[in-house]
Amino acid sequence: MSTRGYSDRHLIDFVYAEARLLDERRFQDWLDLYTEDGYYWMPLSPGQTDPIMEGSLMYEDRLLLRVRVERLAGQRTYSQQPTSRSHHLLQQPTIESDHPWHQPDQGQYVVRAAFHYVETRLDQQALYAGWSTYELKDIDGALRIRLKRVDLVNCDAALRSIQLFM
Repeated sequence: MSTRGYSDRHLIDFVYAEARLLDERRFQDWLDLYTEDGYYWMPLSPGQTDPIMEGSLMYEDRLLLRVRVERLAGQRTYSQQPTSRSHHLLQQPTIESDHPWHQPDQGQYVVRAAFHYVETRLDQQALYAGWSTYELKDIDGALRIRLKRVDLVNCDAALRSIQLFM
């Protein structure tokens, strides 16, 4: 672990860069941002605290994320012919220094960003709104995502199939 701390600007820029990787369909580069024990979590109910004992829209470890990334790149993924596209519009991320996991002296940071996310394919377009909370960890001098939690405003609604990553 690096002994240097990260400035607020560095943490904020990391979140913007992560969203850009997704919008540019650079899914392998995005996956490389995750720790080996990292998770991508999208709760099914407002205020959900447990992804294991309660159902989630998504709760995927790095292996499942890799499978999804490979599927998105596959030539036989008919649900992606033509491919879906996305656009993230982020409010400036904030550093959540009161979060219990946020411990800069341990190389652990928590950043939160409200978003509007558009996913489109052919003549269908869906707009989602919510906020993402990132638990970031310094691994050998580079920030990595330990957990990305995506809370949708309407998480408990009947949602159409989400093809990409928010």
